[in-house]
Amino acid sequence: MPSAAPTETPGPTGRRGRPGYDQQSVLNVAVQVFNRHGYDATSMGILAENLGISKSAIYHHVPSKEDLLALALEQALGGLESVWDAQESQEGSAEERLEFVVRSTVKVLTERLPFVTLLLRLRGNTETERKALERRRGFDRKVAELIEEAREEGTVRKDIDPRTVSRLLFGTINSIVEWYRPGGSLTSEKLADDVVAVLFNGLHTRA
Repeated sequence: MPSAAPTETPGPTGRRGRPGYDQQSVLNVAVQVFNRHGYDATSMGILAENLGISKSAIYHHVPSKEDLLALALEQALGGLESVWDAQESQEGSAEERLEFVVRSTVKVLTERLPFVTLLLRLRGNTETERKALERRRGFDRKVAELIEEAREEGTVRKDIDPRTVSRLLFGTINSIVEWYRPGGSLTSEKLADDVVAVLFNGLHTRA
């Protein structure tokens, strides 16, 4: 059943299109559809059906389906990359900075859940996807370097291969997109606290 049309208010780009939608509201619906059907399997016809407008009306907002994808991925990647702009990611011990990055990454994921979900499900079939995946790998490399710095600092165990640590860390955080539902009893703040507690302290109770 087509989604109800949002009111016409300018999105982040300020671009207006057909009555009832702006670019951001079209993007929000498109990302939901991409996640439901898969980007490759989603046609402009399917998008139009879910938006309740014609295919030609979509082109008043964006030139193509791939442009929608690029806008969506920028919301995910821009949020993740902004973590490194914060003062807390640049100052303090490696362990403190790593904890901040983990906590902030969980926050970005929960606040931009549909967009990060789309990013994590990319297959790299288009140039837009490949560029996004390279930016994501750049983020992952920075975290891996921070883990190595914490190992050298002595605040992260040295008996576990750093690649294993990095993969487990990313695996834990990335899995959140498969089960976390905003608006439930588990707030994003409590989720971030729990993830940090498990990753840094484990599950053993302390005496």
